[in-house]
Amino acid sequence: MDKKKVAVPLVCHGHSRPVVDLFYSPITPDGFFLISASKDSSPMLRNGETGDWIGTFEGHKGAVWSCCLDTNALRAASGSADFTAKLWDALTGDELHSFEHKHIVRACAFSEDTHLLLTGGIEKILRIFDLNRPDAPPREVDNSPGSIRTVAWLHSDQTILSSCTDMGGVRLWDVRSGKIFQTLETKSPVTSAEVSQDGRYITTADGSTVKFWDANHFGMVKSYNMPCAVESASLEPKLGNKFIAGGEDMWIRLFDFHTGEEIGCNKGHHGPVHCVRFAPGGESYASGSEDGTIRIWQTGPATHDEGDAVLAHGSTGKVKAMTDEVEVARKIEGLNITKEGKAEEKEEVPDA
Repeated sequence: MDKKKVAVPLVCHGHSRPVVDLFYSPITPDGFFLISASKDSSPMLRNGETGDWIGTFEGHKGAVWSCCLDTNALRAASGSADFTAKLWDALTGDELHSFEHKHIVRACAFSEDTHLLLTGGIEKILRIFDLNRPDAPPREVDNSPGSIRTVAWLHSDQTILSSCTDMGGVRLWDVRSGKIFQTLETKSPVTSAEVSQDGRYITTADGSTVKFWDANHFGMVKSYNMPCAVESASLEPKLGNKFIAGGEDMWIRLFDFHTGEEIGCNKGHHGPVHCVRFAPGGESYASGSEDGTIRIWQTGPATHDEGDAVLAHGSTGKVKAMTDEVEVARKIEGLNITKEGKAEEKEEVPDA
């Protein structure tokens, strides 16, 4: 631990394999929520502010690569190596529908109006499922040039964004015509693409650079070289004046958006960081790692003397309170989420 002020995260245990995707809901009347995807095949829902576990979505038979919540945080979706994308009731944990694919599903995203689900994966096909008619065959958008790694909606669901596992660039598709109308060029494959909350920027991570693009005119606004290969980056949603990036060196770094200067560095994970995301209010951000944990960090200068244990420990009481409300919580009793964070280092899952 550094002698200077040390940021102490909330540590969220529970996944038994690496955490590969995180997604925050917008702020709803019930607060905001965080869903996580893991290679352990069981996406988890948490209170976005406290990190307290709400429930686990059970049903996938392979690693889950992607997860998301709809605008109201009433439904969740996940994409898996079991060749399915699943739609879930986020209040009960029930599986609402399973969308069959012919290969691994790497990415999924709800449309802004919550009526559509977009998926992409190894098949190189973008599919749009109508959630009002889940049994109807999906609309298939023109073949992607490569295996799909990330997907997102923008421009009030008129545009789709996708990136590939095996080639650089972000492709922008016109939903009506189903054709690519613009490519944002990058040298390395884009492992993370995020549309900012206000719709102004697209934030991408490719290799060891983080880039910001104008989401309406598609020019590159900023490009910053990172100290190591980064897998994920996220722009602060309220002021847009800082961003975070995480990658292979296990640290989560905070940067000034305007200058690219590093203004913070958070250490704590015991494996590469696969995903980082800002909470919708910008007051905190979450990181998911190869070590199987999620850590929630305060954006402000919050520092503590107590160590991780006290913060992580808080989840025990609150999870219970939510269990009656959320049926799915009852299904899981053997999880180590609610164990004392004191043994945090020892409890962490070895890399599989």
